Amino acid sequence: MNDRKEIDRGLKTDLDGRLREINQRLGRDIDPEVKEKSRRRNSAGMALALRVASEFVSSILVGAAIGYGIDWLLGSSPWVMIVFLLLGFAAGVLNVMRSAGDFSTVHDIKDDGNEGR
Repeated sequence: MNDRKEIDRGLKTDLDGRLREINQRLGRDIDPEVKEKSRRRNSAGMALALRVASEFVSSILVGAAIGYGIDWLLGSSPWVMIVFLLLGFAAGVLNVMRSAGDFSTVHDIKDDGNEGR
């Protein structure tokens, strides 16, 4: 069992060495800190996109549900639901614009390459 672990470890270090060598030849030798920073930035962008999309969809669904509930109480089928559906859509668009504006001001990159604000 220990022999197997040693063989696997040896193969992994050999593979890591070969990958490092080919990346250096191709000019893609990236500092691990830079790679980790880029990975964190990408995952932060993905998290923001998922949050914005879920807020947009949920605002439309909440508007439709409120409208449906009022329609059910008043018996004025689909009119109030349509109005609240449109209000939910408008609220969703405003949330998306607000989130995009917040993201752009926090993640601005200045001309000198430093991250902003």
